[in-house]
Amino acid sequence: MRAMLELVRAPAALSVPGDSMAGAAAAGRRPAPGLALASVLMYWSGMALNDWADREADAVERPERPIPSGRVRPGAALGLAAALTGAGLATATLAGGRRALTVAGLLAGAVWAYDLGLKRTAAGPASMAACRVLDVLLGAGEQAGAAVPAALAIGAHTYGISVLGRAEVTGAARGTAECAFVASTAAAGLAAISCVRNGAAARAGAGVLIAGYLASTLQVQAGLRARPDPESVRQAVRLSILGLIPLQAAAVAGGGRFATAGALLCSLPLGRWLSSRLATS
Repeated sequence: MRAMLELVRAPAALSVPGDSMAGAAAAGRRPAPGLALASVLMYWSGMALNDWADREADAVERPERPIPSGRVRPGAALGLAAALTGAGLATATLAGGRRALTVAGLLAGAVWAYDLGLKRTAAGPASMAACRVLDVLLGAGEQAGAAVPAALAIGAHTYGISVLGRAEVTGAARGTAECAFVASTAAAGLAAISCVRNGAAARAGAGVLIAGYLASTLQVQAGLRARPDPESVRQAVRLSILGLIPLQAAAVAGGGRFATAGALLCSLPLGRWLSSRLATS
Protein backbone atom coordinates (compact mmCIF):
# COMPACT_ATOMS: atom_id res chain seq x y z
CA MET A 1 0.00 0.00 0.00
CA ARG A 2 2.81 2.42 0.84
CA ALA A 3 4.42 1.77 -2.52
CA MET A 4 1.13 2.52 -4.29
CA LEU A 5 0.73 5.76 -2.33
CA GLU A 6 4.24 6.73 -3.35
CA LEU A 7 3.52 5.76 -6.96
CA VAL A 8 0.54 8.13 -7.26
CA ARG A 9 2.18 10.90 -5.16
CA ALA A 10 -0.77 10.71 -2.75
CA PRO A 11 0.00 13.85 -0.65
CA ALA A 12 0.28 16.02 -3.77
CA ALA A 13 -3.36 15.23 -4.55
CA LEU A 14 -4.29 17.79 -1.87
CA SER A 15 -3.33 20.40 -4.48
CA VAL A 16 -5.99 19.11 -6.89
CA PRO A 17 -9.50 19.74 -5.47
CA GLY A 18 -8.79 23.47 -5.41
CA ASP A 19 -8.75 23.47 -9.22
CA SER A 20 -12.44 22.66 -9.55
CA MET A 21 -13.25 24.88 -6.56
CA ALA A 22 -11.48 27.82 -8.21
CA GLY A 23 -13.33 27.15 -11.46
CA ALA A 24 -16.68 26.99 -9.69
CA ALA A 25 -16.03 30.18 -7.71
CA ALA A 26 -14.97 32.08 -10.83
CA ALA A 27 -18.12 30.88 -12.61
CA GLY A 28 -20.34 31.90 -9.70
CA ARG A 29 -21.51 28.40 -8.82
CA ARG A 30 -21.17 26.08 -5.86
CA PRO A 31 -18.26 23.62 -5.94
CA ALA A 32 -19.23 20.06 -6.86
CA PRO A 33 -17.45 17.50 -4.62
CA GLY A 34 -17.87 14.87 -7.32
CA LEU A 35 -15.89 16.93 -9.81
CA ALA A 36 -13.13 17.48 -7.24
CA LEU A 37 -12.97 13.71 -6.71
CA ALA A 38 -12.83 13.14 -10.47
CA SER A 39 -9.87 15.54 -10.63
CA VAL A 40 -8.02 13.64 -7.90
CA LEU A 41 -8.57 10.33 -9.68
CA MET A 42 -7.24 11.82 -12.92
CA TYR A 43 -4.21 13.21 -11.11
CA TRP A 44 -3.40 9.86 -9.54
CA SER A 45 -3.80 8.14 -12.90
CA GLY A 46 -1.30 10.55 -14.41
CA MET A 47 1.25 9.89 -11.67
CA ALA A 48 0.97 6.12 -12.07
CA LEU A 49 1.23 6.40 -15.85
CA ASN A 50 4.20 8.74 -15.51
CA ASP A 51 6.17 6.17 -13.54
CA TRP A 52 5.20 3.39 -15.95
CA ALA A 53 6.38 5.46 -18.93
CA ASP A 54 9.62 6.42 -17.14
CA ARG A 55 10.40 2.99 -15.69
CA GLU A 56 13.55 2.41 -17.78
CA ALA A 57 14.97 5.87 -17.14
CA ASP A 58 14.09 5.64 -13.45
CA ALA A 59 16.00 2.35 -13.21
CA VAL A 60 19.13 4.42 -13.84
CA GLU A 61 18.25 7.83 -12.44
CA ARG A 62 15.83 7.03 -9.58
CA PRO A 63 16.18 3.37 -8.63
CA GLU A 64 14.37 4.02 -5.36
CA ARG A 65 11.05 4.69 -7.17
CA PRO A 66 8.34 2.00 -6.73
CA ILE A 67 8.70 0.32 -10.13
CA PRO A 68 12.51 0.06 -10.53
CA SER A 69 12.85 -0.95 -6.86
CA GLY A 70 10.52 -3.89 -7.51
CA ARG A 71 7.83 -2.80 -5.06
CA VAL A 72 5.28 -2.28 -7.86
CA ARG A 73 5.13 -4.32 -11.07
CA PRO A 74 5.02 -2.32 -14.34
CA GLY A 75 1.80 -4.03 -15.41
CA ALA A 76 0.16 -3.17 -12.10
CA ALA A 77 1.11 0.50 -12.50
CA LEU A 78 -0.29 0.65 -16.03
CA GLY A 79 -3.45 -1.15 -14.97
CA LEU A 80 -3.89 1.24 -12.06
CA ALA A 81 -3.48 4.24 -14.38
CA ALA A 82 -6.15 2.91 -16.73
CA ALA A 83 -8.52 2.06 -13.87
CA LEU A 84 -8.13 5.48 -12.26
CA THR A 85 -8.75 7.20 -15.59
CA GLY A 86 -11.95 5.21 -16.09
CA ALA A 87 -13.06 5.95 -12.53
CA GLY A 88 -12.35 9.66 -13.05
CA LEU A 89 -14.42 9.78 -16.24
CA ALA A 90 -17.30 7.93 -14.60
CA THR A 91 -17.23 10.18 -11.53
CA ALA A 92 -17.18 13.34 -13.66
CA THR A 93 -20.19 12.08 -15.62
CA LEU A 94 -22.17 11.33 -12.47
CA ALA A 95 -21.31 14.72 -10.99
CA GLY A 96 -21.67 16.97 -14.02
CA GLY A 97 -23.32 15.10 -16.86
CA ARG A 98 -22.36 15.12 -20.52
CA ARG A 99 -20.52 18.43 -20.46
CA ALA A 100 -18.33 17.33 -17.54
CA LEU A 101 -17.60 14.08 -19.36
CA THR A 102 -16.46 16.05 -22.42
CA VAL A 103 -14.05 18.21 -20.41
CA ALA A 104 -12.89 15.23 -18.35
CA GLY A 105 -12.26 13.32 -21.58
CA LEU A 106 -10.12 16.16 -22.87
CA LEU A 107 -8.28 16.20 -19.54
CA ALA A 108 -7.67 12.45 -19.67
CA GLY A 109 -6.37 12.74 -23.22
CA ALA A 110 -4.05 15.58 -22.21
CA VAL A 111 -2.70 13.58 -19.25
CA TRP A 112 -1.97 10.47 -21.33
CA ALA A 113 -0.47 12.52 -24.17
CA TYR A 114 1.85 14.27 -21.74
CA ASP A 115 3.04 11.11 -20.00
CA LEU A 116 3.45 9.04 -23.15
CA GLY A 117 5.30 11.53 -25.30
CA LEU A 118 4.91 15.29 -24.88
CA LYS A 119 6.77 15.34 -21.57
CA ARG A 120 10.02 14.67 -23.40
CA THR A 121 9.55 17.48 -25.91
CA ALA A 122 9.74 21.26 -25.82
CA ALA A 123 5.96 21.26 -25.46
CA GLY A 124 6.15 19.40 -22.15
CA PRO A 125 5.67 22.32 -19.72
CA ALA A 126 2.86 23.79 -21.82
CA SER A 127 1.06 20.45 -22.06
CA MET A 128 1.30 19.97 -18.30
CA ALA A 129 -0.11 23.47 -17.81
CA ALA A 130 -2.96 22.59 -20.18
CA CYS A 131 -3.93 19.69 -17.91
CA ARG A 132 -4.42 22.06 -14.98
CA VAL A 133 -6.28 24.59 -17.13
CA LEU A 134 -8.74 21.88 -18.16
CA ASP A 135 -9.07 20.78 -14.56
CA VAL A 136 -10.16 24.29 -13.53
CA LEU A 137 -12.61 24.51 -16.42
CA LEU A 138 -14.05 21.15 -15.37
CA GLY A 139 -15.29 22.80 -12.18
CA ALA A 140 -16.71 25.85 -13.96
CA GLY A 141 -19.58 24.09 -15.69
CA GLU A 142 -21.55 26.05 -18.27
CA GLN A 143 -19.85 29.34 -17.36
CA ALA A 144 -16.37 28.20 -18.31
CA GLY A 145 -15.56 31.51 -20.01
CA ALA A 146 -15.70 33.34 -16.68
CA ALA A 147 -13.11 30.94 -15.25
CA VAL A 148 -10.50 31.39 -17.98
CA PRO A 149 -8.29 33.93 -16.09
CA ALA A 150 -8.24 31.72 -12.98
CA ALA A 151 -7.53 28.66 -15.12
CA LEU A 152 -4.63 30.42 -16.85
CA ALA A 153 -3.24 31.53 -13.47
CA ILE A 154 -3.10 27.96 -12.22
CA GLY A 155 -1.76 26.86 -15.60
CA ALA A 156 1.05 29.42 -15.41
CA HIS A 157 2.13 28.18 -12.00
CA THR A 158 2.04 24.61 -13.29
CA TYR A 159 4.24 25.63 -16.21
CA GLY A 160 6.85 26.78 -13.71
CA ILE A 161 6.60 23.50 -11.77
CA SER A 162 7.15 21.54 -14.98
CA VAL A 163 10.24 23.60 -15.81
CA LEU A 164 11.65 22.83 -12.37
CA GLY A 165 10.69 19.16 -12.68
CA ARG A 166 12.95 18.77 -15.70
CA ALA A 167 15.91 19.57 -13.46
CA GLU A 168 15.15 17.01 -10.73
CA VAL A 169 17.88 14.63 -11.95
CA THR A 170 20.62 16.95 -13.20
CA GLY A 171 20.04 19.98 -10.98
CA ALA A 172 18.88 23.47 -11.91
CA ALA A 173 20.71 25.04 -14.84
CA ARG A 174 21.29 28.75 -15.19
CA GLY A 175 17.95 30.41 -15.83
CA THR A 176 15.75 27.59 -14.48
CA ALA A 177 14.76 29.45 -11.32
CA GLU A 178 14.29 32.66 -13.31
CA CYS A 179 11.86 30.93 -15.69
CA ALA A 180 9.86 29.62 -12.75
CA PHE A 181 9.93 33.14 -11.24
CA VAL A 182 8.39 34.61 -14.39
CA ALA A 183 5.71 31.89 -14.44
CA SER A 184 4.80 32.53 -10.80
CA THR A 185 4.62 36.28 -11.35
CA ALA A 186 2.35 35.74 -14.35
CA ALA A 187 0.18 33.42 -12.24
CA ALA A 188 -0.24 36.09 -9.58
CA GLY A 189 -1.17 38.71 -12.18
CA LEU A 190 -3.74 36.44 -13.83
CA ALA A 191 -5.22 35.56 -10.43
CA ALA A 192 -5.64 39.26 -9.71
CA ILE A 193 -7.34 39.78 -13.08
CA SER A 194 -9.77 36.95 -12.32
CA CYS A 195 -11.00 38.88 -9.25
CA VAL A 196 -11.11 42.41 -10.65
CA ARG A 197 -14.86 42.43 -11.35
CA ASN A 198 -15.86 41.24 -7.89
CA GLY A 199 -16.68 43.21 -4.73
CA ALA A 200 -14.16 45.09 -2.60
CA ALA A 201 -14.11 42.44 0.15
CA ALA A 202 -13.51 39.66 -2.36
CA ARG A 203 -10.71 41.62 -4.05
CA ALA A 204 -9.08 42.39 -0.72
CA GLY A 205 -9.21 38.79 0.45
CA ALA A 206 -7.83 37.55 -2.85
CA GLY A 207 -5.10 40.19 -2.75
CA VAL A 208 -3.86 39.03 0.65
CA LEU A 209 -3.73 35.43 -0.53
CA ILE A 210 -1.98 36.34 -3.78
CA ALA A 211 0.66 38.23 -1.78
CA GLY A 212 1.12 35.18 0.45
CA TYR A 213 1.40 32.96 -2.59
CA LEU A 214 4.12 35.14 -4.10
CA ALA A 215 6.06 35.39 -0.84
CA SER A 216 6.20 31.62 -0.33
CA THR A 217 6.69 30.61 -3.96
CA LEU A 218 9.39 33.12 -4.84
CA GLN A 219 11.30 32.22 -1.68
CA VAL A 220 11.44 28.58 -2.78
CA GLN A 221 12.63 29.55 -6.25
CA ALA A 222 15.23 31.97 -4.91
CA GLY A 223 16.70 29.17 -2.83
CA LEU A 224 17.59 27.28 -6.01
CA ARG A 225 19.99 30.01 -7.03
CA ALA A 226 22.15 29.25 -4.01
CA ARG A 227 21.54 25.47 -4.02
CA PRO A 228 20.72 24.16 -7.51
CA ASP A 229 21.53 20.51 -6.70
CA PRO A 230 19.00 17.77 -7.65
CA GLU A 231 17.76 17.19 -4.08
CA SER A 232 17.05 20.91 -3.64
CA VAL A 233 15.20 20.93 -6.95
CA ARG A 234 13.07 17.94 -5.91
CA GLN A 235 12.24 19.68 -2.65
CA ALA A 236 11.34 22.86 -4.56
CA VAL A 237 9.04 20.87 -6.85
CA ARG A 238 7.24 19.28 -3.89
CA LEU A 239 6.74 22.66 -2.23
CA SER A 240 5.72 24.30 -5.50
CA ILE A 241 3.02 21.69 -6.12
CA LEU A 242 1.53 22.47 -2.71
CA GLY A 243 2.07 26.17 -3.49
CA LEU A 244 -0.89 25.84 -5.82
CA ILE A 245 -3.18 25.80 -2.79
CA PRO A 246 -2.87 29.50 -1.79
CA LEU A 247 -3.22 30.43 -5.47
CA GLN A 248 -6.41 28.37 -5.72
CA ALA A 249 -7.62 29.84 -2.43
CA ALA A 250 -7.08 33.33 -3.85
CA ALA A 251 -9.29 32.53 -6.83
CA VAL A 252 -11.94 31.05 -4.53
CA ALA A 253 -11.84 34.04 -2.19
CA GLY A 254 -12.07 36.31 -5.21
CA GLY A 255 -15.39 34.65 -5.95
CA GLY A 256 -16.62 35.57 -2.47
CA ARG A 257 -16.37 32.07 -1.00
CA PHE A 258 -14.21 32.81 2.02
CA ALA A 259 -15.10 29.68 4.02
CA THR A 260 -14.10 27.45 1.09
CA ALA A 261 -10.86 29.40 0.68
CA GLY A 262 -10.11 28.93 4.38
CA ALA A 263 -10.75 25.20 4.14
CA LEU A 264 -8.33 24.98 1.23
CA LEU A 265 -5.63 26.77 3.20
CA CYS A 266 -6.09 24.36 6.11
CA SER A 267 -5.01 21.52 3.82
CA LEU A 268 -1.63 23.16 3.14
CA PRO A 269 0.20 22.24 6.38
CA LEU A 270 -1.24 18.73 6.18
CA GLY A 271 0.06 18.38 2.62
CA ARG A 272 3.53 19.56 3.61
CA TRP A 273 3.66 17.14 6.53
CA LEU A 274 2.50 14.18 4.45
CA SER A 275 4.91 15.08 1.65
CA SER A 276 7.87 15.19 4.02
CA ARG A 277 6.87 11.89 5.61
CA LEU A 278 6.52 10.09 2.29
CA ALA A 279 9.78 11.57 1.01
CA THR A 280 11.95 10.77 4.03
CA SER A 281 10.54 7.73 5.84
